Amino acid sequence: MDEKTEKAINAPHAIRPIESETIHNNGKHNSDVTTRLEEMGYKQELKRNLGMISILGLSFAIMAVPFGTSTTLNIALTDGGPVTILYGWVFVSLVSLAIAASLAEICSVFPTSGGVYYWAAMLSTPKYSAFSSYLTGWLGTVGNWTVTASITFGGSQLILAAATLYHEDYVPTKWQTCLVYWASLLGSLLVNIFCTKYLDKLNTICLYWTGISVIIVTLLSMADHRNSGKFAFSHFDASNSGWPSAWAWFVGLLQAAYTLTGYGMVAALCEEVKEPAHEVPRAMVLSVAAAAVTGLVYLLPINFVLPDITPLLEVASLQPMPLLYKTVTGSAGAALGLLFLILGIWVFATIGSLTAASRCTWAFSRDGGIPGSNWWKVVNPTFGIPINSLILSTVVCALLGLIYLGSDAAFNAFTGVATICLGCSYAFPVLCSLLRKREMVSQAPFSLGKAGFIINTITVVWISFSIILFCMPTAVPVTDPKSMNYASVVFAGFSTIAAIWYAVNARKHYHGPTFSAEKIGTST
Repeated sequence: MDEKTEKAINAPHAIRPIESETIHNNGKHNSDVTTRLEEMGYKQELKRNLGMISILGLSFAIMAVPFGTSTTLNIALTDGGPVTILYGWVFVSLVSLAIAASLAEICSVFPTSGGVYYWAAMLSTPKYSAFSSYLTGWLGTVGNWTVTASITFGGSQLILAAATLYHEDYVPTKWQTCLVYWASLLGSLLVNIFCTKYLDKLNTICLYWTGISVIIVTLLSMADHRNSGKFAFSHFDASNSGWPSAWAWFVGLLQAAYTLTGYGMVAALCEEVKEPAHEVPRAMVLSVAAAAVTGLVYLLPINFVLPDITPLLEVASLQPMPLLYKTVTGSAGAALGLLFLILGIWVFATIGSLTAASRCTWAFSRDGGIPGSNWWKVVNPTFGIPINSLILSTVVCALLGLIYLGSDAAFNAFTGVATICLGCSYAFPVLCSLLRKREMVSQAPFSLGKAGFIINTITVVWISFSIILFCMPTAVPVTDPKSMNYASVVFAGFSTIAAIWYAVNARKHYHGPTFSAEKIGTST
């Protein structure tokens, strides 16, 4: 490689940051997104058939608020109960709005499916650009995989827990849970391959289904037993956690933080959106705002009808929500009906999360970030989607399911790793932007203006703190391997793979996003 080419590849900052005036003229979009994509170093390979509502629906589907908060309810019940459920949600919602706004601003400048790893490369100094991109790319990819695994696994547990509504003595075996999990992954894979042209409609339907699911609030409000307002708004009990009260509340934030974490994943679909610099940033922020409201509407009534939590924490499936529904309604049939609404949301979430994970894998492979990239970066000409990356993402998630055969805490490991990895991948480009005094986003179409520095700082500080927080076990003391938080183990495992690949190959051959390499070659 000659010196000129090497400098160009390692100086991505030469790319012209997109400015607001190139996006709008008299309120209309007039920029050539294909040309813009070529400026960022990539050719148009995927069909641009998604709009803002579809991306909003996808982001909303991945967060899947009623489902996400239901499958992680045991965490909040263990670490504080109603106060953690309610105020933890409010706190994390506000922080998540800051994170989403920070990412949206950067996305509006660099709207590519590379997402966080591309942004890290663009916002770093030339010396550290390639390494920043590599590190962030792996964090983002692992985060996408583990989010998909956690969503699919949580729903599989709920399906089997539904059987206990009618057969209280039934205890799902680990193999049964894994088989349902693998079958669910296979179903999501087939939908993503053969129904890809309907994904736009599926994402839109998800918005309406989630809205309909608010009927749960009405039915729960009809419960015979209701707690007082004092209990719903101020009861705090961390006796089951073993942690000091204040720290228990923070540990319990994983319920909200895990649910409100998937909005950044939709950046991986920028190259399938008609006006990505405008629509994807809006969808990110609006989806978090909508999720915040939905969560309040769903969680507050649960506080008012919350029964004794001891039986809820003792369920063999580790999913207390079916029992809660049955206890509150007094009917197994009614509980199953409520659970059906939640599982409907889960279906959209599993499909959407695998879509985003596969696009993230595909984008990172284009720049050689994953072993076997030449295989994973291929777009199938028949279906017009990266089927190989879809299969890889599915296989990785399927293998992660084996952790459950060794530990009942596998679901907590998935949720913890997903939250940590995605959080780190979100924080790194924002930190790079801060360190460079936000120069690259000063003319962003989605601009945070003077508040940008404060919002970016909140993002970095919170995510840095959450890395430590979500490696903690839900309860102490840890008396056996089953109660350990395996998030750090899974995180270390993927980190080891990334480090080995970097030492063996990427250190010499990975240069980060190789923008306009063909043009460089022809001009020299």
